[in-house]
Amino acid sequence: NWRPYHVKKITQPDTINVNNLSRRDRTRVVHRFVREIDRRIGGLKTSITNDPAAANFEVFVVDRAQYVPVVQRDIYKNNRAKVPGRCLVRVVSGRNGIKRSAAVIVSDEGEFLFNRCLVEEILQGLGPMNDNRDLTHSVFNDASRHSRFTIFDQIILNMLYDPRIRPGMSMKQTKPILPLVARDARRRVR
Repeated sequence: NWRPYHVKKITQPDTINVNNLSRRDRTRVVHRFVREIDRRIGGLKTSITNDPAAANFEVFVVDRAQYVPVVQRDIYKNNRAKVPGRCLVRVVSGRNGIKRSAAVIVSDEGEFLFNRCLVEEILQGLGPMNDNRDLTHSVFNDASRHSRFTIFDQIILNMLYDPRIRPGMSMKQTKPILPLVARDARRRVR
């Protein structure tokens, strides 16, 4: 991806298409979470579309047996690509922000994994890509047992989508304004 240690975020309305391929239809659950994101993150507008061509974020809900083929065909567009993880998100970005995201969420390996993947992969598709073991109260830590959109994660996303934080900014550029951005994000989440 473009400049990996610079801010990545969506700068246009986030239009999500849900493609449920799983035997169990999880479409309503994904839609409910997307509406929650829209309510809880200032500076980001999300909507749902039934038209994949109109979406800039595709969510595939699959059973485990479908995971590798869907990732290879629909995400990597390479039938020989190695497929990591238990679920994943791919983000395509440039200097003006995230252009497209696509997440693959496994539905048939229990409610915990489904909910964890739903929250983590969709939120990471909005910009905060890296996991960190120090984030004990976050889904952005693969060792944590969180499977919901925590207050801590809401603060992170509200900081990212604060208008003072722009795509392409470096750590050095964000550092002087982060205390104000963090303060305002905490107020928003309360």
